[in-house]
Amino acid sequence: MKKNITIFLLLVSSIFYCQNTGVLGKWKTIDDKTGKPISVVEIYEKSGKIYGKVIEIFDATHRNILCNECSGEDTGKPILGMIVIKGLSQEGTEYGSGKILDPKNGKLYQCYITLVNADKLKVRGYIGFSLLGRTQYWQRVKK
Repeated sequence: MKKNITIFLLLVSSIFYCQNTGVLGKWKTIDDKTGKPISVVEIYEKSGKIYGKVIEIFDATHRNILCNECSGEDTGKPILGMIVIKGLSQEGTEYGSGKILDPKNGKLYQCYITLVNADKLKVRGYIGFSLLGRTQYWQRVKK
C-alpha cells in the first residue's frame, strides 16, 4: 500500500513539474536552411503573458548587429537582448494571440508555440491565417 502511494505521489509531482516548466526556459533556435543553431531565446512569463528574449547569439560576427529593419520601439536596437516573442496567451495546449519578430527582416508575424515534448518546441509565425507562414523547431537548452 505504501509503495502504491509513493508511486502515485511521484507520478503526480512529475506531472506538475512538466506543466510548470512547459514552454518556459531557454531554447536553441535552429536555422531553417542549414539546420545549425543560431541563438538562444529565453522564454519567460510576465503579467500572465509569454515573452521570448534573445540571450545568446552563436556566430560572433552577428552579436553586435542592430535591427535596422525593425519598426517602432525595436528600430536600431541590438538583436542580442531583444524581445522577439511578444505577448502570447495560453490557449489550451498551445500559446497564441501574440507576435514574433524576425530580426533578419524586421517584420512582426502572428505566432503560436506548442510544446512537442519536454525538449522540443514548435514555433509558427504566419500572416493572416496559419497556412501562410513558417514553422521552426527549437531545442531546449540543457543545464
